[in-house]
Amino acid sequence: MQNPIDLIASLGVVPVIAIERVSDAVALADALLEGGLPVAEITFRTQAAADVLSTMREARPELCIGAGTILDKANLDRAMDSGARFGLAPGYDPAIVDAAKAAGLPFCPGILTPSDLTLAAARGVRLAKFFPAGIAGGPKALAGISAPFAHLGMRFIPTGGVTEATIGDWLALPQVVAIGGTWIAKTEDIREGRFKDIARNAADAVRVARQALEKRA
Repeated sequence: MQNPIDLIASLGVVPVIAIERVSDAVALADALLEGGLPVAEITFRTQAAADVLSTMREARPELCIGAGTILDKANLDRAMDSGARFGLAPGYDPAIVDAAKAAGLPFCPGILTPSDLTLAAARGVRLAKFFPAGIAGGPKALAGISAPFAHLGMRFIPTGGVTEATIGDWLALPQVVAIGGTWIAKTEDIREGRFKDIARNAADAVRVARQALEKRA
């Protein structure tokens, strides 16, 4: 089975999803797959997250599913028990980083400042989530913040305020593995059953990311 980080890097985009009902899980998975986006980050911001993740994993094993908003050890354990293949967090917590490493789960903690990055790098982190990417100053801010750490091989997944229109700007940075996109499968679109729109959003995001990655190559 392909390493989830390698898969994410090949696609250049990860949908960041807050889903409220387990009953929508399979339809959502099918919409992402129809759009050519076989990866998803299910955020642990809803009560349904763990059950959604396990349902999608069982029903659509071809979809590489990770868990987002991992803020404590309990959620990390729930995510792994539900079959998450990778994890992300909005901030840096060394205890969670250590626990994920001990469990063999690819984990991407969040950073925003050089101080965050210093602490994460010292813990062995080499892939970090840049969050919230939009209000933090965009690609120029990440380029500046990450420059002193380039020799360590630091890589990033910017999330928060990223749009389809800015995918190319982010992926122009060689240190950016992929972007996280909340617009691809918004909570209200899932709630209202707009799965065709989600499939279309996914296909558009994949196309734009592919073009950006080809330009970078």
